[in-house]
Amino acid sequence: MHIAFYGAGGIGGYFGARLLAAGEQVSFVARGRHAQAMREHGLHVRSPLGDVQVAVPSLSDDPAALPKADLVVFAVKMPDAESAAAQLKTLLKPETVVLPLQNGVEIVDVLTAALGAAPVALGAAYIPAKIAEPGVIEHAGGFASLRFGALQPAQRPVLESFVAACTRANVQVELVPDMRRVMWEKFVFLVGMSSLTALTRQPIGVVRADPELRRLLQLVMEETAALARAEGVALADDFVAKQMTVVDGLPAQAKASMANDLDAGRPLELPWLAGAVVRRSQRAGLPATANRFVAAALGPYADGAAAATR
Repeated sequence: MHIAFYGAGGIGGYFGARLLAAGEQVSFVARGRHAQAMREHGLHVRSPLGDVQVAVPSLSDDPAALPKADLVVFAVKMPDAESAAAQLKTLLKPETVVLPLQNGVEIVDVLTAALGAAPVALGAAYIPAKIAEPGVIEHAGGFASLRFGALQPAQRPVLESFVAACTRANVQVELVPDMRRVMWEKFVFLVGMSSLTALTRQPIGVVRADPELRRLLQLVMEETAALARAEGVALADDFVAKQMTVVDGLPAQAKASMANDLDAGRPLELPWLAGAVVRRSQRAGLPATANRFVAAALGPYADGAAAATR
């Protein structure tokens, strides 16, 4: 199958490189210095699971210049999602599936508005990775996996083929029947992780070791879990307690991608993380006090460091 990665950052670059190294047909939509380095020197992944160096024979900043894909892995940041979605149609065949891996719970609405519901599946990536320098992806932890599911029955054959390709590439994947619940489970964890590592500008090891920061992390996740339940997602009563156990098992230096974006002065996914919790909680009649604090404190940086100094 032909797999197109729309975005070659920490997520798209890592999984795309693994698939390329295994001999799969992979294309990338990428731009800027990172794309130029990939053209000239290939794509390099540094990872505790094994380094990878691959040539990138199919890459363009224009989706129309690439072959039509069987699967499009949509891996751009949420601030770019709407504009990128508008350019996706040139990559699609009638049976193509679009698999978004964005943080947050609103990407399906963005893609469906641009493409209709038929091609849009849903996925989640579990990996601490970033662009360390142009052409180089740095994977900071020992875990790297994908979970995804069909939102339309016709999508399953393509997703099953993707499972087979990932298995050949030794990429851990799971095709799940209820991806909406999985999406919310990840969202609860990610809102907490992104909020506290960005707010403190410290890795998770510092956050979890401080009693007050640890309590704030738990409150952010509890509010997000309450929102999930209000929207009809049946999370277990002890879900947040189990997520705190996951936090305790993370590498001490791990940070969420939003914290890395803050450090680099880039725009933040805040409006689709803590900001989304505040916005949706207000509609549901929930206070979301801790998330409101996070959204307010990080709000000046949402559009990037330059915007914050105006």
